[in-house]
Amino acid sequence: MSFEYTPPKYAQLIAEMERRIESGEYPPGSPLPSEHQLMAEFGMARPTVVKALGVLRDNGWIVTQQGKGRFVRGRPALSAGQHPRTGRGLLDRKELPATTRLVSAGPVKAPRRIASYLGADEGASVVLRKTVVHQGDEPSEIVAVWVPAHLAEGTALAEPGELAHGVRRLVESAAGVGLDHIIEHMTARNPTKEERDLLGVPGSAALLDLFAVACDATGKAWVVLETVLPGDRHELEDAYPIR
Repeated sequence: MSFEYTPPKYAQLIAEMERRIESGEYPPGSPLPSEHQLMAEFGMARPTVVKALGVLRDNGWIVTQQGKGRFVRGRPALSAGQHPRTGRGLLDRKELPATTRLVSAGPVKAPRRIASYLGADEGASVVLRKTVVHQGDEPSEIVAVWVPAHLAEGTALAEPGELAHGVRRLVESAAGVGLDHIIEHMTARNPTKEERDLLGVPGSAALLDLFAVACDATGKAWVVLETVLPGDRHELEDAYPIR
């Protein structure tokens, strides 16, 4: 199975368009530049531009009026019951001793999938932090944070104590960049022996394995957050507008 991974260009365009709308450069009700104008400005092919505009429309940032073009709606309001997306929550989550148990923290060789996400060679040195999160007396999930070793060196990411701040602050400080967007990948599989022991599940259990790849505005990946969820203890829910 191939794990080759190239951060999509359309995500860069989405981030820039959202920034312009939030800053007021593109105020609500104003027309968006045409597809050809965006292609010329960003040096992107038409399918890439069309895909980015489609995501902006689906997420409520812009609206399309038949025969007139695309117009700014503004920043979409989240409903009161909508929760942050999984990857974003992991970036900002603190490791609280009351609910989180640190299993390991230190350098390891990057597995093929993780290396591909980070744009590194398989077996490259990375720092892995692995924690088990509990709900009440029951283990709820395993969270793994994968960071290039050179980035984690000298930071709390490589230390055995719980993190007092979220991963995002530490990574952005060490890298000197701002994390801009997250790309999520989800698979389903059976547990490894370690996961059976940590989660208290049988070998036949169904696990959801969610990878959240956090990138800067250029699409470069700086950290991978992996969450392993027992299928019988979690129900994933999302909310998004219909346009």
